[in-house]
Amino acid sequence: MALIVLAADKGAPGVTTAATALAAVWPRPVLLAECDPAGGDLAYRLPAAGGGVLNPGRGLLTLGATARRGLEAAQIHEHTQKVVGGLDVLVGLTHGEQAAGLTWLWGPLGRSLAAVPNADVIADCGRLGAHPQLGDLLAEAEQVVLLTRATLDHVAHLRERLQISKAHGVVVIADPRTYRGSIEDVRRIVGPSVQFVHGLAYDPKGAELLRGQWGGRLDRSLLIRTARDLAARLVSQR
Repeated sequence: MALIVLAADKGAPGVTTAATALAAVWPRPVLLAECDPAGGDLAYRLPAAGGGVLNPGRGLLTLGATARRGLEAAQIHEHTQKVVGGLDVLVGLTHGEQAAGLTWLWGPLGRSLAAVPNADVIADCGRLGAHPQLGDLLAEAEQVVLLTRATLDHVAHLRERLQISKAHGVVVIADPRTYRGSIEDVRRIVGPSVQFVHGLAYDPKGAELLRGQWGGRLDRSLLIRTARDLAARLVSQR
């Protein structure tokens, strides 16, 4: 269906939290794919369905071993796991050194994720720049969304990144006390270089709830409420 990439430049502010929150409220069938070459931590953040733990060795690593003989979209779900709430996730690398043997993977992976049947894919690509080969995956995305904080250093890095990379939108991780103003400030600075600038609340308590048994308190959190607004915006951009 569609591949939506979330990434950032300096510091990768909240990319994994944002991707997880979006996937949790996505209005269509969805797969959350951890595609950060530097390594990920979904296996340690999210409980498996039924209250167990996710297997950090099953996901991108096992998919990469299989993909050496060719990779098709239908194979992706053979390497996914379910977390609490029923969300399907493709667990990423456990540390950055593993990416050295997978430099060839990102293009085929992007093409396969973009063609996953009957589900959108939200890909957490972490911080851009350190692994240029990740550009092969980004090239397959229907939407590339860059995250930033509304601080001078983060927005400066964002502007540089927008000049050299394909991006459709920007999401500002904004303090609820200055939420609308922060988004407007970033929108004014980036100008017409992207299709949209939206926001996601900086909500540490909501992010912590996202690590546990999902329920009513999480559903009422600022993180999830703003994630719903963002999900609706991303779907409407298609």
